[in-house]
Amino acid sequence: MSADPSADPELLAEQAHLAESRRQLTRMRERTESMDSAAAGDWVSREYLESTFALRMKQLADDPTIPLFFGRLDFGSDDGESFHIGRRHISDPTGEPMVIDWRAPVSLPFYRASRTEPMGVGLRRRYGYQHGRLTAYEDEDLAGGEAEDYSAILEAEIERPRVGPMRDIVATIQPEQDVIVRSDLSLSICVQGAPGTGKTAVGLHRAAFLLYAHREQLTRQGVLVVGPNASFLRYIRDVLPALGEIDAKQATIEELVSERHPVRGEDSAAVATLKGDARMAEVLHRALWSHLRPPTDGLVVPRGARRWRVASYEAEELVASLRARGVRYGAARAMVPQSLAHQVLVRMELAGDSPDDRVQNAVARSKPVKDYANQLWPAVDPARLVHRLLADADFLAAAADGILDEDEQAALLWDRPSKAPGSARWSLADTVLLDEAADLVERTPSVAHIVADEAQDLSPMMLRALARRSSTGSLTVLGDLAQATTPWATRSWAEALGHLGKPDAHIEQLTRGFRVPGEVIEYAARLLPHIAPDLEPPTSVRRSRGDLEVVDRDPVEAVRAAVAREGSVGLIAPDAAVPSLAAALGEAGIVHTLLGEEGDVDAHLDLVPASLAKGLEFDHVVLVEPEAIVAGEHDRVTGLRRLYVCLTRAVTSLVVCHTLPLPEELGAPALQDS
Repeated sequence: MSADPSADPELLAEQAHLAESRRQLTRMRERTESMDSAAAGDWVSREYLESTFALRMKQLADDPTIPLFFGRLDFGSDDGESFHIGRRHISDPTGEPMVIDWRAPVSLPFYRASRTEPMGVGLRRRYGYQHGRLTAYEDEDLAGGEAEDYSAILEAEIERPRVGPMRDIVATIQPEQDVIVRSDLSLSICVQGAPGTGKTAVGLHRAAFLLYAHREQLTRQGVLVVGPNASFLRYIRDVLPALGEIDAKQATIEELVSERHPVRGEDSAAVATLKGDARMAEVLHRALWSHLRPPTDGLVVPRGARRWRVASYEAEELVASLRARGVRYGAARAMVPQSLAHQVLVRMELAGDSPDDRVQNAVARSKPVKDYANQLWPAVDPARLVHRLLADADFLAAAADGILDEDEQAALLWDRPSKAPGSARWSLADTVLLDEAADLVERTPSVAHIVADEAQDLSPMMLRALARRSSTGSLTVLGDLAQATTPWATRSWAEALGHLGKPDAHIEQLTRGFRVPGEVIEYAARLLPHIAPDLEPPTSVRRSRGDLEVVDRDPVEAVRAAVAREGSVGLIAPDAAVPSLAAALGEAGIVHTLLGEEGDVDAHLDLVPASLAKGLEFDHVVLVEPEAIVAGEHDRVTGLRRLYVCLTRAVTSLVVCHTLPLPEELGAPALQDS
């Protein structure tokens, strides 16, 4: 490795290649900008071309602080092919590649090659950068030379301080992560990842890889990234755009299910858990189909001088036949008039007439047929269905008979039901039921791929909401059972995958931590026997052990010391303590951002309610009152899981400040500082 440009012609050559690559990227962008959509044959084609050009311009955007390439592969002997590996493809005017996209097949050995399996690679080179300037390189001889396992550049990139939203990990993807990233679109994969193993980044990079490998299909059908809350989505917002991918939609589960009916109410933990139970799907199914009514008399259709009759038993058979087809309630209802009209046409033909399709359509649209069809198969509004189910004890009892006991039924009923769905104060769990009901009436459109992060915190009914949005696509499910903190959280991935409709999905476990220091992860892992005894404890592969202090100390002073260091700082506290801590920081003149407010995760110091810490990371963390974090949850196990989440947000240092006794599950504070 070299860091002196004047003494190393190889480094100068690499810097020249970087400069030329940047010039060629500018040329590619200017060429796209010069393209004229006026040559299109019609306005539709012109609109399509303009949107395509705009998308291409965004994909070719250049940030001089972000390296265009981070590695190089030399294949075979000294005169073999050589490729620079980067975030996007860049070519010269003749079409020769200057930089190869990291997702291209030829780039795979950069992540997978080893001395035991070199994959045809003679030399692998990594580059070091400072503020976008190439300053160093490091070579690994994979063709039989004495290459070291340790990579200073790789470790420096993994441990580089972070301020602001999450970055991509394209330069540091590890072999076990790359296997997941490059898995086929048809496969659904569940990643059980311990803190710091990069599961979120792996899921996002898989989305970027699939958009590259299946561009047309995924652009047409869509890619959806689902996160636990808005703060988390803002934290990961820049990862895919940095890789040139801007087509993926990001949403929380609440945003997915509450587009028509916003969340304005709140349930107790017990009621929310009950509403999230998979049994509610059958209750809704029964409630919906209970609207069908057997005919009390036959259908009579006057046409001209004749009256055509369909007997009631024939209408009943027609309804049974449509139900047996297994189609949605709304789709089947739309078939009823045509089915009745067909029966009328059969009678016309038997009488010697020769009706055609136009006659059948006219009969289907006639008032007697439409009225009769509405009696057999009435229209049902999903919101009114759920509203009635939660407000009408008799209706609920009929739908839930044998599924929910009397106490459960009583718990579901609203204390003060609104008179109409539009005025109801729907809770999040209610809107999930609304989403299920809407799908029973009309099929929910499916996307090509969904990345669901922190999926361990989704209820069975929430998982079903994702399942119907991936009914014709695949899933990347990310989570950690040890970090399950909702009352309705899943207890096993097999169970969750069943609710997602992907019972055969492959489960991959990541335990090698690349971001959380060894001393910190080992301290947090003391909780695992109490919160997830079946999981394999995580290990840190970093050479740096990190800094850990457990102190009886004013957290404001600990924060003052942390913000003096390089990198981001997170002050994580029990939700109830956040207002007083915010006031204390203000009095001390320490500028901060309160996570959960607009514009968060960009400040040097974030004040983080414990309930929003999941999925985030900071170079330095000051954690306040562990026991209060535990006590803030509805039960102790969930509280310990919340604490486990908070303890594992640190990348470099963790200071635990407490005046209350520490949770006994953490054991003796071996690193107590007086």
